[in-house]
Amino acid sequence: MKGIAVDSEKEKKGEDFPILGCPGSIEIPTQKEQKALERLRTIKKSVRELKERLGKLESNVQEIDHQEISRIKTALEELREDWGKWQQRREQAAADRMVLLGHEKAPTK
Repeated sequence: MKGIAVDSEKEKKGEDFPILGCPGSIEIPTQKEQKALERLRTIKKSVRELKERLGKLESNVQEIDHQEISRIKTALEELREDWGKWQQRREQAAADRMVLLGHEKAPTK
């Protein structure tokens, strides 16, 4: 077959199709996503524990500890803010993954 023969020396050197690098396998979810998801799980667990404690305190009409209730509500509000931050990080990591995989275009700056 004329014209199809491959020069093995060129092929060995990679001159026709230079290999610039291999991205390797992409871990899904990505490390950033895994970190965010783990933090979200931790926050969720803390919220459940605090809500359970709050429910017990509020149901005990005889010995209401207003300071403890206030402390728990403050902690829940802080966890709600943390949740929002980590949720944004997770969403950004997922968007980055989609760009990396070629499913979406990178945002223009």
